[in-house]
Amino acid sequence: MRRSIPRPAPVLALALAASVLLAATSFTPAAAEPDPDPRGIGRQTLPEGDGWGSAGYGTTGGSEAAPEDVHVVSTFEDFRAAVGGKDEDTPRIVYVKGTIDANTTADGTPLTCADYAVDGYTLEEYLQTYDPEVWGWEDVEGPLEDARLASAAVQAEQIRVEVGSNTTVLGLGDDAVLTGVNLRVRDVDNVILRNLTFSDTHDCFPGWDPGDGDSGNWNSEYDQVEVSGATNVWVDHNTFDDGDNPGTELPEYFGRKYEVHDGLLDIVREADLVTVSRNHFEGRDKALLLGNSDGRTTDRGYLRVTWRHNHFDGLGERMPRVRYGQVHVHNNYYTVRDPEHFGYSLGVGRESHLYAENNIFDLHDGIGAGELLYNWGGTDIVEQGNVLMSEGKGRLAPVDLVAEHNALFPDRTLGTELTWVPQFTAEVEPVHAVRGLPREVGSGRL
Repeated sequence: MRRSIPRPAPVLALALAASVLLAATSFTPAAAEPDPDPRGIGRQTLPEGDGWGSAGYGTTGGSEAAPEDVHVVSTFEDFRAAVGGKDEDTPRIVYVKGTIDANTTADGTPLTCADYAVDGYTLEEYLQTYDPEVWGWEDVEGPLEDARLASAAVQAEQIRVEVGSNTTVLGLGDDAVLTGVNLRVRDVDNVILRNLTFSDTHDCFPGWDPGDGDSGNWNSEYDQVEVSGATNVWVDHNTFDDGDNPGTELPEYFGRKYEVHDGLLDIVREADLVTVSRNHFEGRDKALLLGNSDGRTTDRGYLRVTWRHNHFDGLGERMPRVRYGQVHVHNNYYTVRDPEHFGYSLGVGRESHLYAENNIFDLHDGIGAGELLYNWGGTDIVEQGNVLMSEGKGRLAPVDLVAEHNALFPDRTLGTELTWVPQFTAEVEPVHAVRGLPREVGSGRL
C-alpha cells in the first residue's frame, strides 16, 4: 500500500511557498571555475609508434587522473607538493600557471646565493684560497671547501623537485616558466612534460677542480631536467634556456669560465624509453647528455631515446652526446654558429648506437661540416638524408657527416656499421619538411 503524505495546513503551506519563492529569487549560484584545459591537452598521451617513449607500456602520464588529482599551481611551494615526489604513483595532472621561481621562500620572498651560504663561505675568499698561484694544482680541500659543499647542500634542498610516476606536468598558455628548478624524473615511470619553459637553473657554488683537463675547470650541479633511472618519458614542446644569465656572459676565474650551469636535459643512469620532441634548446654550452660515465656499463641495454623535431639553437656541444644507448636523431634543425663557443653537434661516445637521419644543419660563421661530429671513444654512427644549409643561401645540400668528420680528424675516424634499425618511427619526414621547424617548436606552440 502506498504511503500517504499528509498535506500541510493552509497557513503552513503558504509559509513554505513563500520561503521557496524567496530562496528562488535570492539565491545566486557560485560561478563555476573555468576549465584550465578546454582542449584536454593534459590528458593527451604519446601516440603509438612515436619514438622510443611509445615502446614498452607506452607513455600516458597522468591521463587517468581523478578530478581531485588535477592541480593548477602558481607558486613553487604548491608545485613541489603537486608533483608528488618519486615515491608517489597516483595519476596526476599538474598545470603550471605563470612563472614559478625555485629561489623563493614560501611567501614569495626572493632568495639569493648569499641566503644559501653557510659556515662562512664567500666566493671572494674561495678564490683567494684556491688560486693556483697560491694553492697550486693539488686537489681542493680544507674548511672553505667544506663550507662550499655545505652551502651547496642548502641550495639543493631548496631547488630540487622530484616528480612522481604517472604524472603529466603541463604549462598553461604561452608563459608557463619554471626558473631555477632542478626537476628530477628519477627512478619513476610514465611521465610527460609539455609546454614549459625551463630557465636558468644555476649553481651558486661551483667547485674548482685543478685536475679537470689540462688547466682545471669549474664544475657545477643541477640539470634543468634530469631523467635518471626512469622509464617511459615524453618531453615535448618545451623551451630550455639560460634566461637572463647566459653562459657567454659569465666571468672567468683562474683562466677558466666560471660555469654555473650543468645540462639542459640529461638522460642518465639506466633511464630508458624516452621521446624528446618539438623542444627549443637554446644557448647552453654543454647541453644534452645521454649516459654520464664511460664506466657505467650497467647502461648497456638502456638509454633508448628518440630525438625528433627539436631546434638545437646556438648550443656549444652535446646535441646530444651519447654513451651506450640506441639513439634515433631525426628531423631536427641545428642552428650552428659562433666558433668561439661551438665544439660539435653529435657526440659519438662509448658503445653508442647513433642513427641520425633527415636533419638540417644550418651553418654560420664559417663552421664546417667536419666539425658536426665528435668521436668520444665510439666506433660507428649511421647517418642518412642529412643536409647542410649554408649561411645566407637557404639551399639544402646533402652531406656525408662521417666522411666529413674523418677527413678532418683522420686520427679518430668513425665507421658506419649498422648495428640496429629504428622501429618506432611513425613521424620520420622528408628533410625539406624541417625547414620551417624553428617557428613551430618550444613552449607556447601547442
